[in-house]
Amino acid sequence: MDRDRMIALGTKSLRATLLALVASAFADVSAAAQQFSADLVAMRGEKAVRVGGLRVSEGKVRIETTGFADGFFLVDGTKPAATFVRPRAKVFMEARQSTPITQMFVPVDPDEPCRQWQVAASLAAPVDPDKWRCERDGEDTIGGRKADIYRIAAASGTSFVGWVDRERKFPLQIRTTDGAVIVVENIRDEPQPPQAFEIPPGSRKFDPRALIDRIRQSDVWVAPPASE
Repeated sequence: MDRDRMIALGTKSLRATLLALVASAFADVSAAAQQFSADLVAMRGEKAVRVGGLRVSEGKVRIETTGFADGFFLVDGTKPAATFVRPRAKVFMEARQSTPITQMFVPVDPDEPCRQWQVAASLAAPVDPDKWRCERDGEDTIGGRKADIYRIAAASGTSFVGWVDRERKFPLQIRTTDGAVIVVENIRDEPQPPQAFEIPPGSRKFDPRALIDRIRQSDVWVAPPASE
């Protein structure tokens, strides 16, 4: 076996190992995760405004927001993956940095939630472990339920404070660095339909890069001027 082939096989093995480790970060959470639905409410001063809703089941989350009314987000901690789905257009795409909400409202291990938050952040952009900070900062009560407080600081700018419900293994409240507060309210413990967490049959994956390539080959593409 030549040296290049050995390196290639070694790289594939490393990737497989990393994927296994990432998936294991959600394994214990998924095994005992409760099923529930709830509203997402933004606190603006003394006023509470509903901005969406979510469903949670076995390590998976479906998030619907008023800002993306034509679709919904699916967060699957077992893969892991974060996807935006547009049912009417029958397309789906990687969520990446379209909204930080998919990096915050994810099932977590109440004893060590930092792992799941770091994995969720890595789906949006590369995470530098040396610049990632996550630490416990006491307890609080949210909506009559006890919650552990965690502070997360990331070099990418996605820094926030999360209040984790130990029983449901899920954040009850998130506060971002700009002062925005989103609360999980009107929690309904109830079985969730499996199809709610699936990409609708017949949907195709939308690749923005492929669209850009097609535009470049068309008459509407204007190449940027060469630098002098």
